Amino acid sequence: MRTFKNIIALVFSLFSAVIFAGETPQISQQDLLTALKAPKHNIVVLDVRSAQEYKNGHIVDAINVSHNTITENLNFLSQYKDKTVVVYCRSGRRAGVAEHILAENNFRDLRHLTGDMNAWLKAELPVVTAKDVN
Repeated sequence: MRTFKNIIALVFSLFSAVIFAGETPQISQQDLLTALKAPKHNIVVLDVRSAQEYKNGHIVDAINVSHNTITENLNFLSQYKDKTVVVYCRSGRRAGVAEHILAENNFRDLRHLTGDMNAWLKAELPVVTAKDVN
């Protein structure tokens, strides 16, 4: 019975994250690129994929906080509450989880990157890899 309850709780949690991700305003790839070019932009790009995925390629200047460590990193992330936080992952599910947690913790200007990293790569937009940093 306990396993059944855990499965139901997990399904509900994932369902809620997907629904919430749909409610978070989107920002297109081109709009993000344009906004990031502004000299004094107020945008923080948050990559919520794993550290390895981030090293393999991420959006320039994105910070990496895995979706499953958002809660533990709220103190660190709180410095960005007054900024527009653009969240992305590979395909959207993990970003939805992160957006839900951030919204519950009073992050008011959240945006979800349309298409996430899959679409970014498909459009052949610029990425930074670990070898670029070294």
